[in-house]
Amino acid sequence: MSEENSFKHPAILAVWASVVAAGFLLPAFPIIGTGGTFSFANVLNPLSGIFFGPIAGALCSAVGGFIGTLIAPHTAWMGPGTFIIGTTTAFTAGCIAWGKWPPVTINKNGSFIFNGGLIVYFVGTILWFTQEIGRNVILLPVIVYGLGFIAMIAGIVFSQKLFKSKKRILKFPAVWLCSFGGLLGGATIGNFFSLVLYQTPKDVWSVIIVASPIERAIFAFAASLVGVPLITGLNKIGINAGPKEEENEN
Repeated sequence: MSEENSFKHPAILAVWASVVAAGFLLPAFPIIGTGGTFSFANVLNPLSGIFFGPIAGALCSAVGGFIGTLIAPHTAWMGPGTFIIGTTTAFTAGCIAWGKWPPVTINKNGSFIFNGGLIVYFVGTILWFTQEIGRNVILLPVIVYGLGFIAMIAGIVFSQKLFKSKKRILKFPAVWLCSFGGLLGGATIGNFFSLVLYQTPKDVWSVIIVASPIERAIFAFAASLVGVPLITGLNKIGINAGPKEEENEN
């Protein structure tokens, strides 16, 4: 499934970007170690990538996230740069939902093509170990990023088949896998900035190892509750959202 099939009119992307921005006005619960607050935009960011593909989805979350940090600075723990995490989340979730198996393929000219989600996890892990505190908390990337990586692989393998199913109930695990993998992909970047900006101590990261996957699992569940009805409704009114059979797109 290529992202060309996920093309949407700019007006549709603008509307979704405004929805993401509005999501910043709804705080959820505190972010451990930063003093910031998660917002409802964390539920919407992975849906950007799932609905519109990694590039268009990332653009939606980037624009919506930047505006959201301006209108709701209390949820922007990184200031205006907070949108980077949501953008990464949308991109990763989109790569999972729209990607093909195997995630690494070889072109006819011999060059390698990597699923963008792999790159996000690889870069995020490398960034973690560039910091001294990160090198002293090896379990975090092993456990937290490991869980996200597993969800990413499972999503690449199964999600498109589930999205294409006529049984709506099967779309719930598809959205959850893509959202969970995308949210933890975004966390790889967020955790790095937390180390740089706040020098979050080792004992706090010991708590985050347990809390982070639980938080993202909850957000992914909320994304499933919001996303599945939206995918169904948008496609019924002629707005293509999410991977689907070619004939259904037409």
